[in-house]
Amino acid sequence: MERLGTGIGWRPEIAEAVEAMPGVDWVEAVAENVCPGHVPDSLLRLRERGVTVVPHGVSLGLGGADRPDEGRLADLAARAETLGSPLVTEHIAFVRAGGALTASQPLEAGHLLPVPRTRDALDVLCENIRITQDALPVPLAVENIAALFSWPGEEMTEGQFLYELVERTGVHLLIDVANLHTNHVNRGEDPAKALGELPVEAIAYVHVAGGFERDGVWHDSHAHPVPRPVLDILADLASRVSPPGVLLERDENFPAPRELERELDQIRRTLTTAPAEGRTVRPPSDTTSRDTGATQDTAPARQRLALAQAALLSALVAGTPAPEGFDRVRLKVQSGALCAKRADVVAKVAPELPEILGAAAYRPAFLSYARCRPMTGGYRRDALDFAEHLLDSGGPGDAGARRELERWWRERSGPTPPAAHPGARLVRAARSVLHRGRPALRSA
Repeated sequence: MERLGTGIGWRPEIAEAVEAMPGVDWVEAVAENVCPGHVPDSLLRLRERGVTVVPHGVSLGLGGADRPDEGRLADLAARAETLGSPLVTEHIAFVRAGGALTASQPLEAGHLLPVPRTRDALDVLCENIRITQDALPVPLAVENIAALFSWPGEEMTEGQFLYELVERTGVHLLIDVANLHTNHVNRGEDPAKALGELPVEAIAYVHVAGGFERDGVWHDSHAHPVPRPVLDILADLASRVSPPGVLLERDENFPAPRELERELDQIRRTLTTAPAEGRTVRPPSDTTSRDTGATQDTAPARQRLALAQAALLSALVAGTPAPEGFDRVRLKVQSGALCAKRADVVAKVAPELPEILGAAAYRPAFLSYARCRPMTGGYRRDALDFAEHLLDSGGPGDAGARRELERWWRERSGPTPPAAHPGARLVRAARSVLHRGRPALRSA
């Protein structure tokens, strides 16, 4: 695997600061936020300077029961080619459930959720990764995720699960040491034991990030400074193997550029001061073992996994009872976190909503809507559904805000982008309403 060096997650909010930072060898960009035909100028300038850009996917759902969506795979491949990337990365997680396999409503988590460490889940994940590898023009690396809860009846540790995954598929690993810390606090898992079981020769690079603890639960926020325990896990990893790359992640609450530079310096010092004498690298696995299960019929495993994941996600986003064996308190915490994230992301993709409703009124209104109304079509659809729900339930109370919200909803609810002429927009919205077979929204 190509040596990457020290990098930072590229985000539009800190694009200028990242370009000016000394010693940044590479950056990682959220794949879904990069359009191949409209790459941000900042990323183009970095590429021209020879800075490597790696697309980091968040929506494939490789750990889900369904096979990866062909359209999402094509999009990820296009981003890798556009950016000239040496690899692409995704997560060992599921992000949606329901649908055809369970003959139930499709559900979206809007977040990365853990897969059970079972044989069924491993068989499905291996096949999904092979499908993804075949569709991509560059190697794939997959990331361990943070979790607030554990699945009952797990058959392997995280290290064992990842080791067999690499053996069977030859996939590379993106090891997030902050997620190892999160799972230590939330699930009692020993980071040193996990590192000891990992196939360290498969590591493509490492993530480092911050978080915070509240009521005994660690939240992997990516919005706080990197704490000492995370750096200690990084040092432990660096004492076992020299990782090809290490990257600082920060998604929100961005500090001054000098603070980000200081965190990068901390990471560099941690890597250089870790004792090297304990490093041992296992020889690469025999590639003849990497096709194990390639022709295996995964249909029964997919069906069982689909039912389990749909039941869990329904409990988290639709208010149904928690499946047997789960920690109900932890699921309640996760459910609240999912609602809060939906509110935050919808406010970003549709900033007009908090402007129309008022910042103080938007959040409680959205949380009330979201608690028992699952997301089924992504955040932009969620924003429209929220506005429609609020209007149909007689809100908002202010007549002017109601008129503005109805106008906003009508402009965006049609099958095509808003037209320049207001009359054309209203005609299209009315046609959309008739086509959907729902009554027109009440006017103020």
